[in-house]
Amino acid sequence: MAKVLFFMVHMRDPNNQLHVIKNLKIAVSNIITQPPQPGAIRKLLNDVVSGSQPADGLVANVITAGDYDLNISDRSIKASVPWYSNWKDTLMEMKESSLNTATTPWFESYRETFLQSMPASDHEFLNYYLACMLVASSSEAEPMEQFGKLSQEQHRIQHNNDYSYPKWFIPNTLKYYVLLHDVSAGDEQRAESIYEEMKQKYGTQGCYLLKINSRTSNQASDEQIPDPWSQYLQKNSIQNQESYEDGPCTISSNKNSDSNLLSLDGLDNEVKVDGLPNNFRAHPLQLDSSSDPSNNIDGPDHVKSASSLHETKKANPGIIHGACLTLTDHDRIRQFVQEFTFRGLLPHIEKTIRQLNDQLISRKGLSRSLFSATKKWFSGSKVPEKSINELKNTSGLLYPPEAPELQIRKMADLCFLVQHYDLAYSCYHTAKKDFLNDQAMLYAAGALEMAAVSAFLQQGAARPYPAHYMDTAIQTYRDICKNMILAERCVLLSAEILKSQSKYSEAAALLIRLTSEDSDLRSALLLEQAAHCFINMKSPMVRKYAFHMILAGHRFSKAGQKKHALRCYCQAMQVYKGKGWSLAEDHINFTIGRQSYTLRQLDNAVSAFRHILINESKQSAAQQGSFLREYLYVYKNVSQLSPDGPLPQLPLPYINSSATRVFFGHDRRPADGEKQAATHVSLDQEYDNESSQQWRELEEQVVALVNKGVIPPNFHPTQYCLNSFSDNSRFPLAVVEEPITVEVAFRNPLKVPLLLTNLSLLWKFQPKDCSGKNDEEVKELVTSEPEMIGTEVISEFLINSEESKVARLKLFPHHIGELHILGVVYNLGTIQGSTTVDGIGALPGCHTGKQSLSMSVRGRQDLEIQGPRLNSTKEEKTSITYGPDRRLDPIIVEEMPLLEVFFIHFPTGLLCGEIRKAYVEFVNVSKCPLTGLKVVCKRPEFFTFGGNTAALTPLSPSASENCSAYKTVVTESTSVCTALTSSASSVDFGIGIGSQPEVIPVPLPDTVLLPGASVQLPLWLRGPDEEGVHEINFLFYYESVKKLPKIRHRILRHTAVICTSRSLNVRATVCRSNSLEDEEGRGGNMLVFVDVENINTSEAGVKEFHIVQVSSSSKHWKLQKSVNLSENKDAKLGSREKGKFCFKAIRCKEKEVATQSSEKYTFADIIFGNEQIISSASPCADFFYRSLSSELKKVQPSAHTEKQSVEDAVRLIQKCSEVDLNVVILWKAYVVEDSKQLILEGQHHVILHTVGKEAYSSPQKQEPPEMEPLKFFRPENTAVSSRPSVEQLSSLIKTSLHYPESLNHPFHQKSLCLVPVTLLLSNCSKADVDVIVDLRHKTTSPESLEIHGSFTWLGQTQYKLQLKSEEIHSLQLKACFVHTGVYNLGTPRVFAKLSDQVTVFETSQQNSMPALIIINNV
Repeated sequence: MAKVLFFMVHMRDPNNQLHVIKNLKIAVSNIITQPPQPGAIRKLLNDVVSGSQPADGLVANVITAGDYDLNISDRSIKASVPWYSNWKDTLMEMKESSLNTATTPWFESYRETFLQSMPASDHEFLNYYLACMLVASSSEAEPMEQFGKLSQEQHRIQHNNDYSYPKWFIPNTLKYYVLLHDVSAGDEQRAESIYEEMKQKYGTQGCYLLKINSRTSNQASDEQIPDPWSQYLQKNSIQNQESYEDGPCTISSNKNSDSNLLSLDGLDNEVKVDGLPNNFRAHPLQLDSSSDPSNNIDGPDHVKSASSLHETKKANPGIIHGACLTLTDHDRIRQFVQEFTFRGLLPHIEKTIRQLNDQLISRKGLSRSLFSATKKWFSGSKVPEKSINELKNTSGLLYPPEAPELQIRKMADLCFLVQHYDLAYSCYHTAKKDFLNDQAMLYAAGALEMAAVSAFLQQGAARPYPAHYMDTAIQTYRDICKNMILAERCVLLSAEILKSQSKYSEAAALLIRLTSEDSDLRSALLLEQAAHCFINMKSPMVRKYAFHMILAGHRFSKAGQKKHALRCYCQAMQVYKGKGWSLAEDHINFTIGRQSYTLRQLDNAVSAFRHILINESKQSAAQQGSFLREYLYVYKNVSQLSPDGPLPQLPLPYINSSATRVFFGHDRRPADGEKQAATHVSLDQEYDNESSQQWRELEEQVVALVNKGVIPPNFHPTQYCLNSFSDNSRFPLAVVEEPITVEVAFRNPLKVPLLLTNLSLLWKFQPKDCSGKNDEEVKELVTSEPEMIGTEVISEFLINSEESKVARLKLFPHHIGELHILGVVYNLGTIQGSTTVDGIGALPGCHTGKQSLSMSVRGRQDLEIQGPRLNSTKEEKTSITYGPDRRLDPIIVEEMPLLEVFFIHFPTGLLCGEIRKAYVEFVNVSKCPLTGLKVVCKRPEFFTFGGNTAALTPLSPSASENCSAYKTVVTESTSVCTALTSSASSVDFGIGIGSQPEVIPVPLPDTVLLPGASVQLPLWLRGPDEEGVHEINFLFYYESVKKLPKIRHRILRHTAVICTSRSLNVRATVCRSNSLEDEEGRGGNMLVFVDVENINTSEAGVKEFHIVQVSSSSKHWKLQKSVNLSENKDAKLGSREKGKFCFKAIRCKEKEVATQSSEKYTFADIIFGNEQIISSASPCADFFYRSLSSELKKVQPSAHTEKQSVEDAVRLIQKCSEVDLNVVILWKAYVVEDSKQLILEGQHHVILHTVGKEAYSSPQKQEPPEMEPLKFFRPENTAVSSRPSVEQLSSLIKTSLHYPESLNHPFHQKSLCLVPVTLLLSNCSKADVDVIVDLRHKTTSPESLEIHGSFTWLGQTQYKLQLKSEEIHSLQLKACFVHTGVYNLGTPRVFAKLSDQVTVFETSQQNSMPALIIINNV
């Protein structure tokens, strides 16, 4: 079937007025005597819709509606141009409309096909045949005879009762005879002579000679001329099926029956008479066509039987029509159709209309024409129409063909086909009333329908569109006539008319009303059109659009239109996406996934299922499990398509990339009995910024010491564990043959468990040769190069529902080079029947999955870590830029030594000051020797390896528990309470001048630890003086014997946690002795008072403490003896007891001091037991020196704050009161533990700096100072002269009175008692001192008067003297008494100043104690 379009045609109406027909189309098709089958029509409509899909690659049409930007269609045009737009000029304006909307070509194809495939109905004449072309070839032997046969056949078909189909418009059908002449093959003269014969027989207006095929098929292949039929054939998916005509909508037009498919190929098709009935019976809607449509262009002698182009296209999609036609032939065909229309068809139609008009006038007795009656019908009294429900069902009523009502309807249809809409409307209106009067509801509905369309299409819109006509027609067809096909046609027409009037809401309601269960395809298309109506409203109803698109998609799916269903869901998804309607999104995505999978669009299916899984789903566990299984199934199919392709990215479980941690090195060994490995660094430790800063400082300290006090510029602190807090801007260094552990943080967002199997790291490695060249090799899988990088595989890793869990994956580098860790690779699966979470978590990991593992897919996830935000330069601050994070890109370097440290008998609890001996073992577990082993610790007073004298102590850790940690010597009982002296240099104990006491070299034999070698060294520990829990950090530093450029040293960390309990508190003071009795007869003696208190409250089971020895250590002083009055030598202290000790201290001998170096200390031991602990040996001296150096460190900062230019005089005065005597108290504690007695040992240190000032063994808690009121004043800038304090001045001169303690005097004989008194003045300083002694001082306080009686000094009352450096001077004085009693002689006031100073620093010298004398009367 083909349509030929004319631009403009004229004809005359019954009133002889000229009437213009625009855009007339002629439909030509072959005769088919069987009506189309409903099943075949349904299949055809289904095929048409599925065959019309959105074009690929066209610009999408975006409609903005409120907050939504909707990509509505894959093809966009201006305005909603309805398919009947050419019927009416006013609709042309809509093409310029600014409203953009989408076209739906599948709907338009459906609509056109639906209208074409409608079988002819008895109540209307729109698709009845009007004329018949009879075609014969000039190559026939007897063409005229052939014409006769064709004519008879047509007459038989039309008038014989055997054929009820096709339908004919009028009994006298126009016959038009066409002689087809093949120019390239036929005899032209013969053709002309036959044509002349035809003209004589049929008249010039009833026949035509058509010459075609001016070139042969061989020439046709040389020159390409465009296919002349393509524009007509493409529009119609049924080519030889009758169709509605007139205008682009193909509402039924002039029917021209043709015995052959003239317009398909333009060849001379020879028709044989006996073949005719077969041709007539063939129909494009038949489900199985026996024709062979593939030989259309081979030659002139083949019959082209009726077959649908739909099949032709399928069979031979590359078919070309009209290949033998020249441009002249094209013109001839065009001219032929024009001749047929102008000379044959239109005069025939004009004549028929007149005849019908005359019949109606005569039968109805109407006036001359219907035109004059039109006004009367519309202006006269109206008969109220009955409602549709009042009319009884007479749809079964049939009129005879010659009934006047049908003649009116026939005339109306004919007028409608030639665009005479006014006359058509009048006829329809009249017929409608007649039908309603007769209650012929089917006929009435048809008249109403066409009256509405005619009213709408009238020029100038003379009357409004009667939508209620359409509504009544639809209701009648559907409810009374039960004819859904006619109701559907009504809805399609009415909806388009309403849309053209922008009545989208009414159009949508109409379309939705016709959706029903009987046809899914129709319902889907109508729902989709309704959705488009909602989006095109003045205020677009976006959610209604989306909802109806979902409904349409569902119906498309039921109708088997998978592609359209998928498209509908995808377009609706644009509205629901990201609006928090997660359940709706899940449903849509699930359906999209299913449909995509059915259409083998596997990537889209995977993407849709992925969305369901990665959004925070609110679905139940069972539903999530179902989604996951569906996803895995689809994924498996995708991966099977390209088994060798790259691994796909999996969406589950979530990976928190920034939480990825990388650890370089072996796992820590567990404790083995008494052996405890160094804690070092592990992934189990939480990151602590403060401690990482401490480790960094320790490392800097040791590196600075090794590099002669300077930290190298290229130094970076060693980082064994990289995380989001560490500095990851540089490529980390990993050592070959040492594992790299990557901790990946997984999270399962679903309510169903996930089982990952064969989980391993994905990496890329670039090995380096020894020559340094890069081999560009990319290895991605475990199996590729295990000799380069070994990869650990976790066989099963279960993540329970909504659980976060970390996996630690290892790589073993066996070659130097650059390693890049890309991500993880694993099989993702779930567990069958895993809707409940309990029980699955309880299953041991090795059992899960083996029996109940369901399907799994292999894929990967990349680890992409964003570096820190850069914020240093102005450009970085103003823009958002991130630095690199290279924690996953280690550089593998050459082999390095690897140290392991074990602690043996290392305690966890100690008493304060307790000494415990442990052992430390150093093992070199690598294949390289190590050297330069040092340990650095902020608390060096806590431990010691022993000094050079340590070799004397027992080395074996298996020594008995009560074996003393000290070096002891058995003493005789006679030497008790007298000091035994020894000396030691601090250099022997690693405490030299200027060195860093925190960095301690480990005394390895030969300073090198060979591969595989181990060394055990003793380690003495002393409990810190403060009670509580102490974390003590040790950092072991070591180097390789071979210097490597990239890694210069390695470190090992250990954190010891010690809990200390209270033991003893020691308080000591030193004061000058007034006694002058010493070996040299000089007054250089001191008294040392020591108070020891047991402050242990029976913690740790301590029964009592024994003070076993008190030792002194000083460069200038030593303890000489104990001056305790108590005879009890055993110094025991129970809980909360306090003991007092007093010792005499003397200066070391001058020659001793002179020969000693400045770092030599003299140790003196006073023993309270029968064993002397040699205090100058390890470990006693070690801890003494360490506590001394840490004490000096505390004192130093205050010294710097003082003025540097302290005057010499003041310095001299200060020196007088200084003393550098240090006391070491050694003790034993008796402890009962598990009904077994243990003896603990320990020592406390008291460092005495100043005469008369108390010093303590442990730091005293200081009370916080009270808040002072704020004072606002400007400080005066007067320079304060540095003056010595009162205490310092009072120590310049030491005074001593010598007198008889009691005196008997006979007062009755002699009233005055004179007593000689010697006053000794001793200069304690190294400078000359001027002294004034004043005897005039009287005691004024009443208390002293009461206690001590009054007496008088006789003789000179004031003396002025000068004492040389350390000189002793004696003054002879006399005291005079008049009563008996007790008197205090200590009244002389002594003033002193340095001789060479102008400024006099005078102050009263305080006597050390009262000098009491008793005067008795005899």
